[in-house]
Amino acid sequence: MGALLQPLGSTDEIFFVSSPRVWNDWGGEIAGGARRRQRARAILFDDSETAKRLATVEAVSRALVRAGADRRSTLVAVGGGVVGDVAGFVAATYLRGVRLVHVPTTLVAQVDSSIGGKTGVNLPEGKNLVGAFYPPRLVVVDPDVLATLPHRQYRSGLYEVIKYGVIGDPALFDFLRRHMLALLRRDRVSLEYVIPRCIRIKAQVVERDEHEGGLRQILNFGHTLGHALETATGYRRFLHGEAVGCGMMFATLLALAAGRLSERAASQIISLILSIGPLPPIPAVPKRELRSLLLGDKKVRSGKVKWVLPSAIGKARWGVEVTPSLVEKCFREFPGAVSDWQ
Repeated sequence: MGALLQPLGSTDEIFFVSSPRVWNDWGGEIAGGARRRQRARAILFDDSETAKRLATVEAVSRALVRAGADRRSTLVAVGGGVVGDVAGFVAATYLRGVRLVHVPTTLVAQVDSSIGGKTGVNLPEGKNLVGAFYPPRLVVVDPDVLATLPHRQYRSGLYEVIKYGVIGDPALFDFLRRHMLALLRRDRVSLEYVIPRCIRIKAQVVERDEHEGGLRQILNFGHTLGHALETATGYRRFLHGEAVGCGMMFATLLALAAGRLSERAASQIISLILSIGPLPPIPAVPKRELRSLLLGDKKVRSGKVKWVLPSAIGKARWGVEVTPSLVEKCFREFPGAVSDWQ
């Protein structure tokens, strides 16, 4: 870490922002090299989804003030998506911006959330509604840290991997169909194929549309309903990747019902998602509440929900409007359809 941080420029002090359990597993190794070159200390906070809020941003920021952090300091986020989002938002706003580095320790963070500069926290009304675009200076991805990741957390990241195959990489999708068991065993060779491929896809999309004005919306495949499910259940039933997995199945069925996707492609997508393992049950959400939750999505324009729907394996369209009646009908049938598929 020290050698990797050195080329970023002079820094007075390094602040590692992490959670107690991640820091207990990896803090010594990650901080060891840096401490030989710069002053370093750790700021730890709870990394549950319920802690991803403005109060946590304030707590971390105040810890930086008390520690004397200045504009020449560097924040290194060590953890999963919650740590990365909170630390990134702190880095974007503390003293109007300090240097940011990501060391993602979950699969979903390694292939998705640490790439692209999105930061933010949740409000009671919805997910990621307060944040900033703030690209990191460096992202360090090491598959070895996945060794201590709980299996449910690891499986959760595989849904985001599937997302990249569906929206833009038929070869990745085919690899996942043939090697899902190996990936579930955390096979190193399979991970070394999958992780860089996902990073490359996201980096190429973000490079063309950093602030999500158009193409980058394609990366939200599965997130429209996924975020609604997380909010409806108080961020306690679903891990983020699990909610995205449900959201991808729903978007696939919606595309099928709207005549935008073949039944064969829909079957392949849903079968691959279900091959990862069981998902938490879909909650019963009243029609009015569902509509309200969907309208809280960041992609809503002029009061209309814009969906990302697959059109073939490796292709998707963003900004798609679907009638509310079809959305509600599909959602009513969604739990039964998933059960039948399983």
